[in-house]
Amino acid sequence: MDHSLITTSTSLEGYRIVKHLGIVRGITVRSRSIGGNIAGGLQSLFGGRLSIYVELCENAREEAYQLLIQHAQAIGANAIISMRYDANEVMQGITEVLAYGTAVVVEKV
Repeated sequence: MDHSLITTSTSLEGYRIVKHLGIVRGITVRSRSIGGNIAGGLQSLFGGRLSIYVELCENAREEAYQLLIQHAQAIGANAIISMRYDANEVMQGITEVLAYGTAVVVEKV
C-alpha cells in the first residue's frame, strides 16, 4: 500500500473513494524489560528526553501501523482514511497501542 494513501483526513485529494470496506485496526501490547525500566528510571532522574521510552513508544506505534496496513490489504483496500492512534495502559508497565482507520478503495481522478 502506498503510504501517501493513508491519512487522518476523511478524504484524499486527487482521489475518489469508490468503496468503503469498514474499520481496520492494528494492535500491539508492549512492556519494557527490567533493564529498560532501570535505564529509563536513571534517565528520569536527570530530566529531559527519555530516549528509552521514546524508542519503546515509536516501536509500538510502528508495529501497530504495519498491522493496520496488513489488515487493510487483506480485505482489499488500497487506502486508509481517518487513521488514528490510541494507547491504553492494560496494567502497570504494559501498554496497548492501537492504530485504526477506515479501509477504502480509491481511484485517481
